[in-house]
Amino acid sequence: MKVAVWDTYVTKKNGNTMHFDILVKEEETDLEKIFSFGKEYLKTKGQDESSLTTKECNFCHIDKASEEIESSINANGFYIIETEGCE
Repeated sequence: MKVAVWDTYVTKKNGNTMHFDILVKEEETDLEKIFSFGKEYLKTKGQDESSLTTKECNFCHIDKASEEIESSINANGFYIIETEGCE
């Protein structure tokens, strides 16, 4: 499966930056849906008040998904790769 990678930088409540990628099926283009996946993830990190728009989240590239990522996307619609400040 090919996936679209959405590069996301969010300012956390403490002012630090949280960087993560939202991976969705290549053909997924509904920005509100993609942002909702990011917001769902942010809730799990206690950052549900953080803004998530085209200012924080942008399409980056298309990539090939591993089996783990493909399974998650098929089950949940998305997969998150934590990059920086996601603890």
